[in-house]
Amino acid sequence: MYMYAYMYRYLSLIQVSIGRSKGGYRGPRPKRELIAEWVSNNDDAVRSMPIYVGGISLFAVLFNRTISGIAPVADASSSQSRADLLTIGLAVTNILAGLVWLSIRPKTISVVRAWESLSAMTCSRSLVIVYDDICVLQIGCASAASSNEGEPLVVDADKLMQGSIYQGVVKSGSQSYLANLSLYPGKSELPFLPSNTQAVILQPLGDKGIAILGGDTIRGFTASDQAWITLIGEKLDATLSKRMTSIPLASGRAR
Repeated sequence: MYMYAYMYRYLSLIQVSIGRSKGGYRGPRPKRELIAEWVSNNDDAVRSMPIYVGGISLFAVLFNRTISGIAPVADASSSQSRADLLTIGLAVTNILAGLVWLSIRPKTISVVRAWESLSAMTCSRSLVIVYDDICVLQIGCASAASSNEGEPLVVDADKLMQGSIYQGVVKSGSQSYLANLSLYPGKSELPFLPSNTQAVILQPLGDKGIAILGGDTIRGFTASDQAWITLIGEKLDATLSKRMTSIPLASGRAR
């Protein structure tokens, strides 16, 4: 078996929903929030909005004083000047708030870091991510390619997506846990996993992809592991749906 990683695209983080298919935990799925989705997909514009509002307000006040013939120096006895000063103060507050929003951003996490956490804290020994018809990530242990001795078997994304396992998981939208892989005839659809893989978790990534985790222990994934993997799947879906940046191929071999 060989340790390797194929990374065609880069990931970042975040949203929560817990659910799993027959044989495990099933939690409530949150309703779709259109406003929250719009804000999430237009994060930069939303964070910059106070700056634009404050800038426009400030310009409007100065323009109004210019065309109205009001003296540029504020007169405390004038109600118009007091109103303008209040508006300017609010405009400056908006601009400062926008600058603060732009400076505060969630930290990103790479897929390698996520894999290191999964492999260290669970029985995961293989991870494959297929998203938007592409194998985004293949890392960990894999079976050897019969056609090229010494090389790992690369995931055939098109063939995997046509299989019943992929179709069933994406259609259900719920995590599927194969606690004892040897009992499932569908394991033939996962030829890229090592032959001694004992358990598999199939985690849907929205309706565009799937994450496949292979473990080295029968029933090795606990209920907490499964809930955690579901959360990670939600985060990956949110990240991949917004941005995927190609990076050079990285690979390594296990001892």
